Amino acid sequence: MEIRRDDPTAPYVADLLAHHLEELRSVMAERAFALDATGLSAASVTFWTAWQDDVLLGFGALKELDHTHGEVKSMRAAPAARGTGVGRALLSHIIAEARRRGYVHLSLETGTAALHAPAISLYRSAGFVSCAPFADYEASPHNQFMRLDLTD
Repeated sequence: MEIRRDDPTAPYVADLLAHHLEELRSVMAERAFALDATGLSAASVTFWTAWQDDVLLGFGALKELDHTHGEVKSMRAAPAARGTGVGRALLSHIIAEARRRGYVHLSLETGTAALHAPAISLYRSAGFVSCAPFADYEASPHNQFMRLDLTD
């Protein structure tokens, strides 16, 4: 598997990103805060894709909230790649980059629907714990917030 910095507006990302956004909006409605290609292209966001040969396996992003705090954004494995370790590889890559940047905390927002259970399990296995809303987020029955302390 190869993980590379990439362009979220690239045509080969479009279908998987559209699937990601549609699925989240179907269970979270207005509480789906996933970024579209424009949001993932912001200067504060670094976007990566994971590949096996010429097959897109997934993507993930890291948003800088400030010089000590980052946010995991838009983690998604392609449907055919679920359960293959692509999510863990992308998350490990994002955590390593956050540490390299010297962040103290890495946070994320995710949903509470059943389809989020594998991601929540992944985040917890990486050391993320539940926390209060951060940045501009507000608590709702559709969202939960997690944080990883990077100082240890």
